[in-house]
Amino acid sequence: MYQVLIVEDEEIIRKGLVYGIPWSDMDCCVVGEAANGVEGVQQINKLNPDIVIVDINMPVKDGLEMLRETISSHHFSSVILSGYSSFDYAKTAMHLGVTEYLLKPINREELWTAVEHAKQRQEMRHAWVDRRQEQGELLHLQLIQKTVDEETDQVVRQMLEFIEQHFSEKIVMQDVVSSLNYSETFLNKRFKKVTGMTFTEYLNRFRIQKAVEILNKESTSSPEVGYLCGFSTPKYFKDVFRKYVGCTPKEYREAARKHQKWPETQ
Repeated sequence: MYQVLIVEDEEIIRKGLVYGIPWSDMDCCVVGEAANGVEGVQQINKLNPDIVIVDINMPVKDGLEMLRETISSHHFSSVILSGYSSFDYAKTAMHLGVTEYLLKPINREELWTAVEHAKQRQEMRHAWVDRRQEQGELLHLQLIQKTVDEETDQVVRQMLEFIEQHFSEKIVMQDVVSSLNYSETFLNKRFKKVTGMTFTEYLNRFRIQKAVEILNKESTSSPEVGYLCGFSTPKYFKDVFRKYVGCTPKEYREAARKHQKWPETQ
């Protein structure tokens, strides 16, 4: 069954959603409820639901802020409830990947359709990860090619060695310029000619490749893996990881665990 979290500050509406909807008929069950965005964040972190149904206007923290805070680290589909047909709200919701935007008063048929769409999105996400896993792609990713050998341009060799030695630190191209005493234009051209990538692109790929290796073999938490690989925040790590791998670090680790047994991380 799909696990549903209801986040709504108006108790009569929240209780109506919890107890007045035939969730089991939709292959769903309500696992929790919250009266504001702060409680919603806590419940999402605790319950890791499949579907979150959330009001926009709530005290303490509104629904959109709650989604911003949690959407990159969890894998739920979300349905917005709102008393306002604001284009700005709808646009923000779209950017946050919201499945449906429903206006109050809630129409039961529309809610049913929205939940079905949310379920379909979850099914697509799981199918994608399973397909990558079956093909062996997730466990054998190669984001960079071995470019350091005896014939590699000496300057580029030094740049690659600099990345390997300092990838876990906060580095930019200017650090390489200062270390090697060449102009930035010269280094960028040489590096792009040999690797086919910019310095930043290669650095990000190198960091994510290292992150994949750690996620594959160790039980270190995903945020800590990001810090170990030079990413300043967990969100930035998740965004870059998703760009190059196609899923979040958490989704990757879940898929990898189907082949390798590691203890659960916090």
